[in-house]
Amino acid sequence: MSQPINSPLVKITLLFVSTLAVMASATIAPSLPIMREHFADVDNADYWVRLVLTAPSLFVAIGAPFAGFIIDSIGRKTLLAITLIIYGLAGSSGLWLNSIGLILVGRALLGLSVAGIMTTATTLIADYYTGAARAKFLGLQAAFMALGGVVFLSSGGFLAEVNWRMPFLLYAVALLLLPLVLLILPEPRRNSQSLEQQSSSQTQAVSFPFALVVLTYTIAFLAQVVFYMVPVQLPFYLQALTNASASQSGLAIALATLFAAIGSILYQRIKARLTFMSVYEIAFFSIGVGYGLICFANGYGMVLPGLAIAGFGLGLLLPNMNLCLTSIAPDTLRGRTLGGLTTCFFFGQFMSPLLSQPLSQLVGLRVAYGLAGILVIVLALVTFVVMSQQKRLA
Repeated sequence: MSQPINSPLVKITLLFVSTLAVMASATIAPSLPIMREHFADVDNADYWVRLVLTAPSLFVAIGAPFAGFIIDSIGRKTLLAITLIIYGLAGSSGLWLNSIGLILVGRALLGLSVAGIMTTATTLIADYYTGAARAKFLGLQAAFMALGGVVFLSSGGFLAEVNWRMPFLLYAVALLLLPLVLLILPEPRRNSQSLEQQSSSQTQAVSFPFALVVLTYTIAFLAQVVFYMVPVQLPFYLQALTNASASQSGLAIALATLFAAIGSILYQRIKARLTFMSVYEIAFFSIGVGYGLICFANGYGMVLPGLAIAGFGLGLLLPNMNLCLTSIAPDTLRGRTLGGLTTCFFFGQFMSPLLSQPLSQLVGLRVAYGLAGILVIVLALVTFVVMSQQKRLA
């Protein structure tokens, strides 16, 4: 039987479901160097192995707008339950598939399932809560996603030491969450609109601040292109820099996600005192400084502070983007608006290796991290200019 929206069981279920999004790609990151050796006889193995990590992100980007339309049209829970089943089965398929092509097919299905899970989970949070409660819960959601990354990345690193296939086993956890979703989460009421409500919705649509939406989507895309250089490229950077093992790479990436969790936990307190624009500036500055430290590091121990600082900045970004959009989106368009954000967020993850790999081959990973830091500082300046002209949001 469904629980009241303020029930701890409802909140815990939403938070654990949200962790599946970050788990989708990053869990197998520590396996990449070992996987590359396994498929060494495959042409362009470097690219294919990196795409195994990020292929889900492309299909999240493709599927999210459709997921947003579906949940706005027919409701939330049915799609969430179906995508949890697909997630568990497709995600764990790397345990037994022997072709990198078939593994990529499984990763594609995983991505489509994440599109439904991520869009539905965030929309349910916006449906259930308002005001300060919504801001706090969105911060908790981002924090749990980051903490889930710590657990899954660390576990993935140690499992990769046993066999590169073992981290795929972790995806089956989605099947354990299915009963909770079906029995605990309430379906939000969907009442037909009166003429007065329809008129109000039309007025909201006319005044919809498209510049802020486009800016938020751009931030989501570029921030993920930059930040996903950590799980995609860091294992190779650390291997070249210090001959780091898979478990060391996993722990380093987990450190970044740990500090992302800290940033997300503190988000509600920070946002209560600052504007959306100010939070963006702090986040961008943190990521830029962190990447600068990574660029100039000469050992494993010096990379870690850079990861921590950059992770903190990312932890502020995700809830800030979500709260910004849920503050301006009409209820009837909420799923589609957040679906667009999910698309840009995960498309940035997919594009990260396609953009960073040629750059790193041209100038080296050290310089690539430095250039990424500069890009984030430029993004901070663009955000300041655009949001300074928008007076609607505080």
